[in-house]
Amino acid sequence: MTDTNGVSTNAVSNNGAPDAFIGAVRIADITQEMQTAYLDYAMSVIVARALPDVRDGLKPVHRRILYAMWHDLSLTHDKPHKKSARIVGEVLGKYHPHGDAAVYDAMVRMAQPFSLRYPLIDGQGNFGSIDGDNAAAMRYTEARLARIADLMLEDLEKDTVDWHDNFDNTLREPDILPAALPNLLINGSSGIAVGMATNIPPHNLGEVVDALAYMIDHYDHVDAITTEALMRFIKGPDFPTGGILYRYREENKGEEEADAIAQGYSVGKSRLILQAKAHFEEISRGRTRIVITELPYQTNKTALLERIADLVRDGKIEGIGDLRDESDRTGMRIVVELTRGADPKAVLADLFRYTPLQQTFGMQLLALVDGQPRLLSLKRMLQLFIQHRQEIIRRRSEFDLKKAKERAHIVEGLLRALDILDEVIQTIRRSQTVETARNNLMHNFKFTELQAQAILDMQLRRLAALERKKLQEEYKELKQRIAYLEDLLANPQKVLGVIKEELLAIKQEFGDARRTQIVDRTKGTLTTTDLLPDQRVWVSLSKNGDLRRQAVSKPSASIVRQVGKDSQVALLTASTRDYLCVFSKDGRCSRIGVHEIPEEGSKKVADLTGFTGRDAITAALALPRERNGDEAGFIFLVTEQGIVKRVRTEDVQSNTGSEFTVIKVEEGDRLLWVFRTQGEQEVILVSAQGQSIRFSEEEVRSMGLPAGGVGGMKLKPNDRIVYAGAVDPTGELLTVTRAGFAKRSPLADYSAQGRNGGGIVTHKVTDKTGEVAAALVLPTKSESDWLVFVTARGVAKPMLAVEVPAMGRGVQGKALVELSSQDAIVAVWRIESVKGEKSEEQRAESEASRTPIARTRSTTERSTAERSTTKRSATDGETVPLASPHPAGSGVKSGGSVNKTTGDKKSTSTADKKKPADVDQQPSEARTPSPPTLKERKKKAAPPLQTPEVQTPEEAAPLAFEFIEQVPEVQPGKGGKSGRGKSKLSAVVSVPEAQIKTKKKPKA
Repeated sequence: MTDTNGVSTNAVSNNGAPDAFIGAVRIADITQEMQTAYLDYAMSVIVARALPDVRDGLKPVHRRILYAMWHDLSLTHDKPHKKSARIVGEVLGKYHPHGDAAVYDAMVRMAQPFSLRYPLIDGQGNFGSIDGDNAAAMRYTEARLARIADLMLEDLEKDTVDWHDNFDNTLREPDILPAALPNLLINGSSGIAVGMATNIPPHNLGEVVDALAYMIDHYDHVDAITTEALMRFIKGPDFPTGGILYRYREENKGEEEADAIAQGYSVGKSRLILQAKAHFEEISRGRTRIVITELPYQTNKTALLERIADLVRDGKIEGIGDLRDESDRTGMRIVVELTRGADPKAVLADLFRYTPLQQTFGMQLLALVDGQPRLLSLKRMLQLFIQHRQEIIRRRSEFDLKKAKERAHIVEGLLRALDILDEVIQTIRRSQTVETARNNLMHNFKFTELQAQAILDMQLRRLAALERKKLQEEYKELKQRIAYLEDLLANPQKVLGVIKEELLAIKQEFGDARRTQIVDRTKGTLTTTDLLPDQRVWVSLSKNGDLRRQAVSKPSASIVRQVGKDSQVALLTASTRDYLCVFSKDGRCSRIGVHEIPEEGSKKVADLTGFTGRDAITAALALPRERNGDEAGFIFLVTEQGIVKRVRTEDVQSNTGSEFTVIKVEEGDRLLWVFRTQGEQEVILVSAQGQSIRFSEEEVRSMGLPAGGVGGMKLKPNDRIVYAGAVDPTGELLTVTRAGFAKRSPLADYSAQGRNGGGIVTHKVTDKTGEVAAALVLPTKSESDWLVFVTARGVAKPMLAVEVPAMGRGVQGKALVELSSQDAIVAVWRIESVKGEKSEEQRAESEASRTPIARTRSTTERSTAERSTTKRSATDGETVPLASPHPAGSGVKSGGSVNKTTGDKKSTSTADKKKPADVDQQPSEARTPSPPTLKERKKKAAPPLQTPEVQTPEEAAPLAFEFIEQVPEVQPGKGGKSGRGKSKLSAVVSVPEAQIKTKKKPKA
């Protein structure tokens, strides 16, 4: 400082030396000082607070939380949870000198599945919700590391990263985490620094790993890799809350559309349009509701509902009659009831325009690279992660090599000592002290100090011959390990191979399906597909290529006749949003939107696809349009001559061609069976001569679409495959011959073997029974399901699955189907009964009890819901293939089993006439080898049906007759006011008696 005379003075310490820190006063220009101090503060915020490191994708607070949980508290995924307050205190006291709220908030976010695509912390307790609810106080919640977080910290103890002192120089903490996980891309990051901000969206782990593997494979020419090449694997961001992401963005009216995703990946910044996922549901004539099932990322559901209510109250959005939140643990469901006559498209467009159902996500790929903030492209981010892993593996290998050499050196000394054991023991015994013994060993036998110490530390039990052998084996393994590590360190290409191998293992364990749907359009261009209701329908495909569909919610007695008449190739359950893949006999595939198939009448496959009328369509399979959880697994293809092939489901889903080849079929063969598997299942093939083979699907490696197949079963001359399907380990195999001899046998009796064998006897074939015509895997507890046997003349013969006798594997079965001399069985279908599923009416009432909002439903909707209860099975959307429904050489086969419908009450057999009319309402029975007696079936009482509200006689009459068909006939002597039959009838019919035809009861 200066005195009054302008003479400069400095603070001086006791020893006379200037002290710059204690008592120093310095005159400085305030402008310059403000600039310098602010820059120091800005860099501190940028480097040590707000921006993530490109290598591990973490900010310092997140890194310290994970490190403290792993190193200090040992809270790995296999340990019990501990109080969050304990974790926060550990982080604050040792590594992060800031507020406890900041640490706890950061920890909470890492545990929220709606904030992070792959949460790093496994929380127990209230960690907040998508409704905007705050997490409980840290004294109430508990946490531990998630299993995937182990990948962030693995090898940290192997000197793989640099370290620095903590804030008080008492402990050490890592500069970075080893991070085998590409965390920055898969979980994203957001933060506001000083003069800059980052907003990195989350991505799908499987897609990122595939892109990294591609880059590693082409690392010698990494400069030639383009963003377009990487986008073949990384389609775009994948948000934890799903939603719809528009690929294109219109910059200005009239200008060319810009690929917003490609722009963000190329230059590091872009504006993405996110939108909620919604569809329409018809609830009555003239009334519709909008159902929202997914929200844009970081949208507060409660605030959204309040915003919609305010807009309706202010009159800015018209046509909304009711708004309710029906979300539960099974998923999100926001229902917007529209008034009668309101235009659903217009209302939904207004919701997108005025509410957070549609919003912009500003992509900003900003991260720290060598401590400096850098705006990165997708390619650069992937490249920096690979470089990070190269460094980690190099340092890890050097550490392991050093340890291996040290251990090998010691083991070598122990082995030498065992060779001269007597001299070593004598030397040690003659030594006065341990130090003398060590020096004598080193001097007399040329042992190193480490070897000499190890010899002195060796226990007497190591002198046994077996222990010597163990040392020799250990030394051999150590030498191999050393050679491997030295070779790895000398060969950078092998390091890249290790990185790729580890990444693929991570994908195998933690990879999942994409959640966010990417739409190749600009915002606001809604299509019919976007607004289709998710309606379950039956889809039938005939031998002539006729396609039909019928809503599952509208079953009728004629469904059995339709199965026999119009479903020779396929009959399956699908959603109106699904694709129907149809396959020709020569292995070609084409896709059809299920909603394009007419409900009334039929349409030719040739009119909807690239196939012609001359192409024989032999199989069909429903696949979801959106590649979500259903895309996991494979598609299994089987030909008539026993050739099998397995392709990835994603390969078929992602193929945009109007027609493409899925398998190369040889001359004289036909593709007949197409079904889905999960990757670790077993499949079974059945032949016409009664043989079958069961083997693991993993014996058939996944192949590309145009390739041919491999042998699945060796067939005898003139034999052919009549069925192929996935095995239910606890289920049964139904087989039926052309003469109608059928049986059920446990699949446990069919042991698995290698593929391409001759198989084992499944059904004894004789001249009396005829060859096996069809087979079918019956899942566990399918006794109350319907079986429909279809004859060559198109006659459908229904039967309960329990009525087919359970027999051994190699017997001929029992004649169950009465046939004329010129007729034969050609196919069998399973129609799943509906058990325990709530109807639409029951679900609505359950929701009403949860949300006190009045609901009004039409008579038509109520009665429809009461008459049929639908449920989507675990195998929805797949054809469960059956046997060929046609004689050999006819060129057509059946396509699959049916999951559910009602049976036809007008059966030709005596037993069928005595069956209860409504199988859907019968309780499940135990599996028995013989069918129930007539007396037993009569004792079964169907639960009372709810009374439909009838508005007009015209509406009531057909409704009443349809319900009467489902009520057991009133038996003499069982009527009266308390009679069982009378009470049934009165519960069903609430229309004038003149409109109902019933039998007169005889006098008692």
